[in-house]
Formats: sequence, C-alpha cells, structure tokens
Amino acid sequence: MERGEGADGEVAVERAGGGCADRPLDDGESTQPPPDHARAARVRRARMVLGILGLLYLAVALGLDRYGARRPTGRWDAIVVAGCRVMPGGRPSPALARRARLAAELWAEGRAPRIVFTGGVGENPPSEASVAARVAREAGVPEEAILLEERSTSTEENAEYAAALLPEGSRVLVVSDGYHVLRCERVFGRHFGEVSGAGSTSQPWPRVKGALREVLALGAYAVLGRL
Repeated sequence: MERGEGADGEVAVERAGGGCADRPLDDGESTQPPPDHARAARVRRARMVLGILGLLYLAVALGLDRYGARRPTGRWDAIVVAGCRVMPGGRPSPALARRARLAAELWAEGRAPRIVFTGGVGENPPSEASVAARVAREAGVPEEAILLEERSTSTEENAEYAAALLPEGSRVLVVSDGYHVLRCERVFGRHFGEVSGAGSTSQPWPRVKGALREVLALGAYAVLGRL
C-alpha cells in the first residue's frame, strides 16, 4: 500500500490494483473466455454431437441387418420376392440371384405353395421378375408354382402389384436382402393380411453399403407415411 495525506490532513489509503479481488472491472473487460477458446469449445461440442449421431446411424444399420437374419417358420399362402437390378445381358445381379435362391429353398421346405417374383424392366431388360424366376426354375421350382409381377419399380409397387395377383388377405413371406426386410414387412403389411420376412446374406462390403443406404430409405418411407 502507499500512504498519502489529503488536503484536509486526513491520511488516505490507496490500494494497489494488481490482484485485488474487489477491484472494479475497467470498461470493456469481460469474464467470458477469449474468442479462440470459445470457438474451440464449440468445435469440440459439434464434433461430439456428430460422433454420437454417426454411432446411432451405424447402430440402426447394424440392427436392420441383424433383424433380417431371422429364419422364418410356419406355412404361408405365398412367398413374394422383392425385385432387384438386372445386369447387362439379362443376367441377375448377385442380390437378385440370392433372393431367388432363398425363395426356392423356402419353397422346397414347404413354407408356401407358390412364389411371386416382382419387378419390372429397369436399366437392363428383361424384367427383374422373369430373371429371378429363371434362377428359381434352375433351382428346381416348377412352372406351376411361379407367378410373375412385371410392372413394379419400387418396394411400394412390389407390394401393391403382388397383392393384386393373390386373394385378399393373403399371408405372405417376403424375401429380400436382410437389411431390407423390416421395410418390406412394414410396406407389405399394408397390402396383405399377415407378413413376415426372410433375408438373404451378401458379402460383407455390399452388405455394409446396403444397410447404410437402407437407413436413409427407411427414414424417407417413414416421412412419406409408407410404413
């Protein structure tokens, strides 16, 4: 402290400013952290939120894949195979071939007396339904057990147009890729009396890509009220 004497002879005490707890703030001073520190904190929070959202996205994709891995039981009125891409030259894509072979296996197990193959003509002819049916015939499914729906271009249309080929209220077993089964069950459930799904399993990388895409597709169908 420094001591001085005022004009009235009284002793005045002047306190040093540095480190004094009760010193009033100068104009312009703030208790907020420096701008760089605040910006860094916002970036950290944003990264944390994005990380959590990314983990949730992956968890949903994994859940969809695992959900479709169940093996169906019981007997059904029909097996319905969801359409998928045809390759150049009329060859089935790996996914379409897997679906058709799984449907043939389920038919051979006695799960249903007939199979409905769905899917119209996409980028490459012929129709997805006819190509899948060819795979099923090669696997031992007879012609009289096969029905073709060759107009549809989406999961929604697969369900709607297949329903027109079967008696009202039919109970169906829908075959698709595992990650696609939940959406199929929900969509087909609006057109049939009872629905269950059976999922085929692909190689790891196509399976991962498909499951990640399916999260977005499922969200879009939910927003549009199609589930």
